[in-house]
Amino acid sequence: MSFIDGIKLKAKSELKTIVLPEATDKRVLEAVSIVLKEGFANIILVGKEEEILKKAKESNLDISKAKIEDPFKSEKYNKFVDYLYQLRQRKGMTLEKAKKLVLDPVYYGMIMVKLNSEGADGLVSGAVHSTADTLRPALQILKTAENTKLVSAFFVMVVPDCKYGEDGIFVFADSGLNENPDAEALSEIAISSSKSFEQLVGKKSKVAMLSYSTYGSAKSDATEKMIEATKLVKEKDPNIIIDGELQLDAAIIPEISKSKAPGSPVAGNANTLIFPDLGAGNIGYKLVQRLAKAEAYGPLCQGIAKPVNDLSRGCSTQDIVGVIAITALQAQKK
Repeated sequence: MSFIDGIKLKAKSELKTIVLPEATDKRVLEAVSIVLKEGFANIILVGKEEEILKKAKESNLDISKAKIEDPFKSEKYNKFVDYLYQLRQRKGMTLEKAKKLVLDPVYYGMIMVKLNSEGADGLVSGAVHSTADTLRPALQILKTAENTKLVSAFFVMVVPDCKYGEDGIFVFADSGLNENPDAEALSEIAISSSKSFEQLVGKKSKVAMLSYSTYGSAKSDATEKMIEATKLVKEKDPNIIIDGELQLDAAIIPEISKSKAPGSPVAGNANTLIFPDLGAGNIGYKLVQRLAKAEAYGPLCQGIAKPVNDLSRGCSTQDIVGVIAITALQAQKK
């Protein structure tokens, strides 16, 4: 069974409802038809009903089991406007601005998730919208999760015919959001990523704090940052298996770990890779995706109070299906 098939199977055990605010995008509608046919999540589409139904009909897609929420016709509109105004008025929100924002499908969808309206459990966006346009309303409305200081992004990488990681499965973080995290931020990213790996893969995470140096083979502010971040994680959560700073080969290849990092608790078996900055993380996941023909699911978000995930604007229909399944499983865990 593939990784994503396993996620779908788990999602079927307790159906959750996922909101999709990009309901006129063909890829999204194709994904909806697949999700509903396979039956691992309920779907709410947000947008103008006539446009959504027209797009689906043009592509001969069956979305009849999805619920459509049209902000322009919704009986909830005034309630949602008042909620957003009350929530954000101290931040400068006016009633007029709230009226406009609630008509935006992403804002409307986030309020649905916040209030669990129509049973909404999570949201997936990003096929059309930028990361900022997805995460801004998420942070404004849903806010950060309890005991979480930082929202970050990760990818689940599934590498075919790979003996490293967890049978080729890795979490890469932060590969989508925080540009140049300091040691404190990296420690939070590592802790969240460890939890995300265990939640989605069901195996113990082994975290590597990556660098161009292993155990002091080079020394700079960049390497010291990873050493300090590793120390902070151990102080915050001693149960996490973590090591750093490590070069990538020492992190994932046992034979090299023995020579470069003898005695490492990760021991060349890292499955959760924490990159020193966004540039390294983003380049790293794209290299593995393109050269190793890996499946890349994300950027997935961690640290938000309810499940919200951001798609790449270059995503395929199957990418969207996979992220919906992951979001549904995250909603179960919540």
